[in-house]
This record gives sequence, structure tokens and C-alpha cells, in this order.
Amino acid sequence: MEHAMKIIARICSEFPTKFGIPRQSGLVPETRATVVFEPEYRNPDALRGIEGFSHLWLIWEFSEAVRTDWSPTVRPPRLGGNTRLGVFATRSPFRPNPIGLSCVCLESVEKTERDGTVLVVSGADLMDGTPIFDIKPYLPYADAQPEATGGFTADAGDFLLQVELPAALEAKIPAPHRAALRGVLSHDPRPSYQADSGRVYAMRFLEFDVRFTVEGGVLTVCGVERV
Repeated sequence: MEHAMKIIARICSEFPTKFGIPRQSGLVPETRATVVFEPEYRNPDALRGIEGFSHLWLIWEFSEAVRTDWSPTVRPPRLGGNTRLGVFATRSPFRPNPIGLSCVCLESVEKTERDGTVLVVSGADLMDGTPIFDIKPYLPYADAQPEATGGFTADAGDFLLQVELPAALEAKIPAPHRAALRGVLSHDPRPSYQADSGRVYAMRFLEFDVRFTVEGGVLTVCGVERV
């Protein structure tokens, strides 16, 4: 028996490509995204009461990682790309069912003329256009587990880069998105196994190519160009 998931919405985010997306939801709370429902699901009654919740779970598809086969082990980038772990012990996108789970902050529920009622969220880690299968409210009394352990990710997020972003380059980014860009860069968007101090990296953010280098603990932006 085949089981098909229905796409109920897609996300409009600041990340046109995979490179640069925060590694987990909530790491960069300054990011902003909009959940736009498919026409079939634009009934505002489906969102009745949602404004009472501060956070939501988004269940979505790794649309860039859909495959017909799968491997029982993967190489998490955080471990340098050399150590294999079981796919179900990681959040790798390369899974039997390429499903992602993100906890986001609900900023507002807005009515629009073109897209009907949309959800404005922050802290999302989804590429622009990502299909969303379902939305559920975050329940603090049940979902928060302060005693939880994090396995090989236990020290994740402890180190942030210092971001050097010249004012002339930062001015090219729309003001409402500058804090998000700084937040993304501070978390070092490079793959964990790449640490070439002389290399110039480039990531897409909104409609801009942002080029940068990393030396020691300092990330320096050396170019911002509209594409």
C-alpha cells in the first residue's frame, strides 16, 4: 500500500540554496520566513486558535535530497565527514523518507490578498520553496525535555565566529535582514570539514551573493553582490 504525503504549504525564506542555511532551527532566531499555504489549504478555519501558541513544529521534505535508495550509515559533517553513524542517529537529509522537523517561533498570522492567510515565523532552517507536509503547535509541558542528552552534538553551538562586515557592504542588504545575515555567518556556514584559511567562500542570501573568508575565529565579508 502506497502512502502519499500531501503538500499543504511551502516556505518563503531568505535562503535560495542549501549552502548557508542554519544547521538546526532556532540557532539563528533573527531569520524570517513565511509559510504560504497551497490553494487547497487556505481555509482560515484551519488556523483557528494557532495564534495562542508561541512556537510551531514544521514537518517538511528535504526536497533536494529525494532518492530512490538509502544507506544505513551516513557521515555527519560535524564529525569531519569521515566518521559513519547510523542514519537514525543523525539528522542527515539522506533518509528512507526525507522528512525534516523544525521548531520555529510564530511571529504573526497575517491576511494577504494574494496568498490568503500566511504564517510569519522566525528561526527557520528551510530553503526557499521547501514543501511543508504538516504544522503542529509546540507544547511546552510535553515537548520540552531539559534533561535530554545530545550524543555527538553535545558541544554544538558553543563556538561562534566574530563577524567583520564592512558598513558599505552591509548597507547593500535590506535593513530588516542584516541581523539574520550576521547570525548565519557567526555560526560558520562552511562545511565542518572545510577549514581553508585562504579560501573565499560564497553563499546566497536573499538575492545576494555574499563572499567571505575565515581566519582563526574571525569571518570577514569581502563582497556582497546582487545576482
